[in-house]
Amino acid sequence: MNTFVEWGALGNIVLFGLIIGAGLPTLYALGVRALDTSSRAVGHNVTLLKVGAYACFGVVAAIILGALAFIALGGH
Repeated sequence: MNTFVEWGALGNIVLFGLIIGAGLPTLYALGVRALDTSSRAVGHNVTLLKVGAYACFGVVAAIILGALAFIALGGH
């Protein structure tokens, strides 16, 4: 019986860290890439790329603001 390390909690922390630590920067980078006009190939729908980029930025901003609110409200 090993109660020194709670493996389930450790797994949740690692998973959450991977999602936040790698997922958010990747999502932001996808938004920046969609707004990049210098490397666009012919035939891409510019409006659709802009909408996708702003959606990526909105999701990132919402997650950051949600995390700040969670912390400010005494997050556990």
